[in-house]
Amino acid sequence: MKMYSSSASSLRWTGFFLIFTTFCCLFTPVVMVKHENFKTCDQSGFCKRNRAYADTATQLSPGWTSPYNLDPNSITFKDGQLSGTILKSVGTAGETVRLPLTVTFLESGTARVTVDEEKRQKGDIVLRHDSKAKKERYNEASKWAIVGGLKVSTGAALSRETEAGSTRVHYGSSGQHEAVIQHSPFTIEFKRDGETQVKFNDRGFMNIEHWRPKIDKPVPENNEGEERAPEKVKEETDEDESTWWDESFGGNTDSKPRGPEAVALDISFPGYEHVYGIPEHASGMSLKETRGGDGNYNEPYRLYNADVFEYELDSPMTLYGAIPLMQAHRKGSTVGVFWLNAAETWIDVIKSKASTNPLSLGVKSAVDTQTHWISESGLLDVFVLLGPTPKDITQKYGELTGFTAMPQQFAIAYHQCRWNYVTDEDVMDVDRKFDKHKIPYDVIWLDIEYTDGKKYFSWDPLSFPNPKKMHNQLDKRDRKLVAIIDPHIKNTDKYPVVEELKSKSLAVKNKEGNDYEGWCWPGSSYWIDCFNPASIAWWKTLFKYDAFKGTGPNTFIWNDMNEPSVFNGPETTMPKDNLHYGNWEHRDVHNINGMTFHNATYEALLERKKGEIRRPFVLTRSFYAGSQRLGAMWTGDNLAEWSHLAASIPMILNQGISGFPFAGADVGGFFGNPSKELLTRWYQAGTFYPFFRGHAHIDTRRREPYVPGAPYTDIITQALRLRYQLLPAWYTAFHEASIAGSPIIRPNFYVHPDDEKGFAIDDQLYIGSTGLLAKPVVTEGADSVSVYLADDQPYYDYFDYTLYSGAGHHTVKAPLDKIPLLMQGGHIIPRRDRPRRSSGLMKWDPFTLIVVLDSAGNAEGTLYVDDGETFEYQQGAYIHRRFQFDKATKALTSINIGESGAKTAAWHKTMAKVRVEKVIIVGALDEWSGKTEVVVSEEGAKESARRKKVGFTYHPAQSGRAAWAVVRDPKVGIGKGWKVDFS
Repeated sequence: MKMYSSSASSLRWTGFFLIFTTFCCLFTPVVMVKHENFKTCDQSGFCKRNRAYADTATQLSPGWTSPYNLDPNSITFKDGQLSGTILKSVGTAGETVRLPLTVTFLESGTARVTVDEEKRQKGDIVLRHDSKAKKERYNEASKWAIVGGLKVSTGAALSRETEAGSTRVHYGSSGQHEAVIQHSPFTIEFKRDGETQVKFNDRGFMNIEHWRPKIDKPVPENNEGEERAPEKVKEETDEDESTWWDESFGGNTDSKPRGPEAVALDISFPGYEHVYGIPEHASGMSLKETRGGDGNYNEPYRLYNADVFEYELDSPMTLYGAIPLMQAHRKGSTVGVFWLNAAETWIDVIKSKASTNPLSLGVKSAVDTQTHWISESGLLDVFVLLGPTPKDITQKYGELTGFTAMPQQFAIAYHQCRWNYVTDEDVMDVDRKFDKHKIPYDVIWLDIEYTDGKKYFSWDPLSFPNPKKMHNQLDKRDRKLVAIIDPHIKNTDKYPVVEELKSKSLAVKNKEGNDYEGWCWPGSSYWIDCFNPASIAWWKTLFKYDAFKGTGPNTFIWNDMNEPSVFNGPETTMPKDNLHYGNWEHRDVHNINGMTFHNATYEALLERKKGEIRRPFVLTRSFYAGSQRLGAMWTGDNLAEWSHLAASIPMILNQGISGFPFAGADVGGFFGNPSKELLTRWYQAGTFYPFFRGHAHIDTRRREPYVPGAPYTDIITQALRLRYQLLPAWYTAFHEASIAGSPIIRPNFYVHPDDEKGFAIDDQLYIGSTGLLAKPVVTEGADSVSVYLADDQPYYDYFDYTLYSGAGHHTVKAPLDKIPLLMQGGHIIPRRDRPRRSSGLMKWDPFTLIVVLDSAGNAEGTLYVDDGETFEYQQGAYIHRRFQFDKATKALTSINIGESGAKTAAWHKTMAKVRVEKVIIVGALDEWSGKTEVVVSEEGAKESARRKKVGFTYHPAQSGRAAWAVVRDPKVGIGKGWKVDFS
């Protein structure tokens, strides 16, 4: 949600600022981002300085020499870790700055490069303004982002080969990776199988802004004997000092007590034309160049979590979250870098003609991609992931930062939301209307208006007098309620939450060390500091059922505005010189802030009631690397426009390959009123969002699925039923993400990494490993789409089995009531076909298996099932099966691929009666024509039932549609081993 709305007039703000804001909020805003509220690179001092530094290096090339040199006498290597000291030459007087270097080689084949600054590391600096801030560079980002994968390689070793001025280390499986560290100037090349994949400081842009005291010249007199203003002293490097010591923007002055402290590095990907990642931006998945030119950007990509009002598309502007992971891809290879830094970060992307390499064997791109990373503070801390496949990147990144949390079943079904359902009766009426129109949904949401005067953990006594009754009605259909809780706490009398926050000193502090006061929805507010363990402990107590009265086991939480959004702050967020737990400045931790609040709420939901452990569901708007461990995200406050529908697909795909796949966009668009056609097409697209929620601004017209009327309501209902029908496939994809870091929806390059024509395609998607390929309609009036097929396997229309074959573009008809959805040959897709009112009511329903034969007549797929709510799957309470159809044996088999645990037997017993009720074979073999029976056998069945004949129907190919066949009710248990014999 945003700070501009007609409801803002109810806020009890005082003073001119409040009156002015309230007056402005009476009007529906013009749809446009307010660029003047957000910095450009030229307005961000450290970005401007480092871009200028890069320009100087480029202009002087090849005469430019980087002033960073690794002291060879300082180099040590022990237990898979290389240490040394980089010496930065300053000015012409021979002064050097000592920068400790650590290069750690991990068992996974990942390398980590960390550069610190000795003076700050030792605290041997003087802070300005009597600041209470930490003297060190921020070194705790890994505490929040990293959860594993740091085991040091025992096989890493210094190379026996020697070369003057360099050090070589072999690492990775069988030593196929190599780091070549050049001493003077300092650079690193990372090689795989002898070929350079990634280069550090190849262009000499490395820049660690070292500490230095601020020195003012004596105040001279002018000719009249009057004092003139002091002049600042510049170092002999003639750097621009204007933003070293303080910086103003939007009426706020940042005091910068530590002076300039940016870190920057150029990272090159030789032979790679396409780079992806670094969300969140409203742009295409394959990143554009950022130094101008036709179709390119003039600004770097920015990572600085912010509440961007009505964001624009095709832009490198910052949005709500930041994941500093970039991967480069070409045919035969994928590599990645993870820039572990929580401060404001800018990234330039440049592409140039590649240099030839005799080792490339013709697979390298003719283009090199060169990037320039610039962060305001903190360590230079970079992980290098050498692939070689897209799956390797997401797997290794997930090992470091954690895999997607396995959600409750309801969380991947449909969510109904708007700002706001105005009363508890309103909520119950919406619930009843979904049932009346036979439309499935699982969750209804409450925005800020449910609270008593914007005081979180309370209910408005007039509009929500009986929340228990509301919860009970929802529970009858196994539905849930999500309530919003934001990090700003209203500053008002007789509000126990704010009184405790202040008395326990758990709020974020200003630069003087006092509680920071800003403005948000409640007016005057304080912000809980969730970097503080005591804050998390206190936060947990607020969600107990006896504390947050009116909630129950079917209540879950939405964390919004956690960038943090501060209406009267610089760039609509907190001043950078605010102080967090441990006296770290906000500038150091800004991009992690939202994740700490998300984490605190996740922890709170785990402990609402002693003995009641359920998987939490917490939606977040702000995120960082590692947020995927905690719940879902959405793309923020989009617009009800066709262009925003189109943009949602690459944005969500980019989230998936960047390690946070539980992602979605507001279906229908948050701002504005979509046409009925747009709303319908958006629901069809939303069917393929991992997080599927309809949402709307308070000033928009009601648009629940039953509102548009015929034929739109029926078409939307069919889209929702498709989502529910395929929930078994979706849940299996979520499980794969939870154990391997795989995207839940996947772009073409991820599924077909050698298909060069598809590397930039980001308007169609695959669902997990199912072979389902969707191309949502995102153009007004369209009645067909062009679907790109990357291989020669047969593809079949999901609904009528129309056959498409041959690599290239194919026109698929898509009238308004048709979703373009194809099935790639070679897969087996699990689904449940009985329509229900919520996913919880499907728990004991039978399964249907869609066997989609490939060109060789084979198919394979998996199914994962657990109880959908507890953590008992961690003790073996789940079913995990692999289904295989083998043309050679003419048999379909079910094979257990799960591992037994303490609760396996009990869980399988509860699922004993859940069966497979139908098997559909698409691309059925011609030889089955005329067959009326097949033989089914099941493990553990009684002797008389071990081999039984069941009905079989064959449908021949016709009118471009493939032959298909049906096995009718084989009555085999979903959790058992069995075989269907077609011979």
